[in-house]
Amino acid sequence: MKRVTDPVMLAILNGRLEQIADEMDATLYRSAFNPIIAEARDACHGLYHAQTGATLVQGTRGLPIFVGAMAFAVKAVIDKVDVDGDLSPGDTYIFNDPYAGGTHLNDFRLVRPVFRDDKLYCWIASVGHWLDIGGNVPGGFNAKATETFQEGVRFPPVKLIRQGVMNRDLLDILAANSRVPVSNYGDLNGQLNALDLGERRLAELLDAYGDDTVASAFEVFSDRAEAMMREAIAALLDGQYSFEDYLDNDGITPERLTIALDLTIKGEEMVLDFSRSSAPCAGPLNIAYSTAAACCYVALKHVFTAVPANAGCLRPITFIIPDTTLLGVKPPKPVGGYTETILRVIGVVFGALAKADPSRATAAPFGTINALSIAGDRPDGSRYVMFSFFGGGLGGNPESDGLNHANNPISMATIPPAEILEASYPVVFSQWALRPDSAGPGFHRGGVGAVYELETLTDADVFLLGERGVYPPPGVAGGGPGALNRFVWQSDEGDKSPPLASKVADVRVRAGQKVRIESPGGGGYGDPKTRPPERVARDVRLGFVNLDTARETYGVVLDQTGLVDTRATEELRKGNAA
Repeated sequence: MKRVTDPVMLAILNGRLEQIADEMDATLYRSAFNPIIAEARDACHGLYHAQTGATLVQGTRGLPIFVGAMAFAVKAVIDKVDVDGDLSPGDTYIFNDPYAGGTHLNDFRLVRPVFRDDKLYCWIASVGHWLDIGGNVPGGFNAKATETFQEGVRFPPVKLIRQGVMNRDLLDILAANSRVPVSNYGDLNGQLNALDLGERRLAELLDAYGDDTVASAFEVFSDRAEAMMREAIAALLDGQYSFEDYLDNDGITPERLTIALDLTIKGEEMVLDFSRSSAPCAGPLNIAYSTAAACCYVALKHVFTAVPANAGCLRPITFIIPDTTLLGVKPPKPVGGYTETILRVIGVVFGALAKADPSRATAAPFGTINALSIAGDRPDGSRYVMFSFFGGGLGGNPESDGLNHANNPISMATIPPAEILEASYPVVFSQWALRPDSAGPGFHRGGVGAVYELETLTDADVFLLGERGVYPPPGVAGGGPGALNRFVWQSDEGDKSPPLASKVADVRVRAGQKVRIESPGGGGYGDPKTRPPERVARDVRLGFVNLDTARETYGVVLDQTGLVDTRATEELRKGNAA
């Protein structure tokens, strides 16, 4: 096979291949029944190597954590085929197994072979978050789960479609194990449509440029990603850099969980060793090896933005993720709260790399998705399950303040709009606002968190799986931490909060009662007393910072009109004022 070297041809093929994945994403977003896919874009698509399952192409809009894990998922299907010896054109596999390239049980993967002249050419795959797949808690985020059987129904890789014929028995099993089978069925058909479109578009590309030309381009793209990653690593100082952060608890006991990384850089290679992390926990904050490796992929792509996103970028990286830690568990350990743990894994990768290159130091983001599920019956007797995640502040950095009310660095997902949630479920938002004084102080402050308050229009069960209720997002370079996460619900006895701060699974509210999330802001960067006083005054005017914080934390005195009292501020910052 002749290697493609023409840069124009490579650019055309790269754009066309990315466009295939992007169009698959868009097809699912337009057709999904579930707002978490249709609005929040909790899904992704890609093309994968025929023999290894390695990522060849990913879209620009899909969830990066899915892209990283999907290579393991496709490999699980390849292993299944090797055992069964049964693969034909028109087959499609389905599964949600978190320990075989999955993430948690709500994330369903469809994997389809692409044949050319009766020979396997590559795989295409789709993953999306379905609303409910059984288990003890509607929506799947069971903060009190102690084994995966309490989180939902687990499917290993099985054939949903065999030579173009749908397995209706599987559809019946899927429907029987969900509180909202119509929603899941709509999402499934959206994913199947995306795969159909991707297969057609890929065939058009191969017909136009030739199978060997495109296969050669795949190799070039992977080799280029490897070379660029090696160059990026080589630019860092050799050495070992350690960083650790904490999870509040596992939902069962109040003990904190440690996520610890020892990062070693030697020449063009990097070792990520998580051996010092906490042991597998009783609750659902565990993750599988494939998920932990995918986190590192996401973190490295955030730091080394110019490196192409395919499997080649991971060739210089070695992962040490023992199964004696909560980052490499096997069944039946619960993993439903994986979203919280992966945020901390990404954070410690950022922290260790910042020690290797302080110019990259960024304070911690708010670090929780605040997975909120509300479930009940509509006035007509039909069942509903509302699931959503929420935003917060990102960390201050060497160049700017953190973003206000942003999403976490695990994804390209968007926070579902209040209007969509209100239109889809019997709830009404009474507040959707920025949270004052939630940002970590600093020369560049953290981004501001948010307040979300909603009223349920029916009697409902409420479940929350969050984090940062005990350990706030830390600042860097002298910056302060962001505010703690806070969850409150109304009851007949008054306002209540979870005993474990960020997780609860046994709340019942009556129609008209409210629940409220106050999300953290990001950590601050640099000494807050070096922040320009005019910027502090602006923060006060905008409601991001109150007067007491301006004076006590930033050392800035404002007069009655809100303008900086320059002399008093200078005296206060010199330590001469009372």
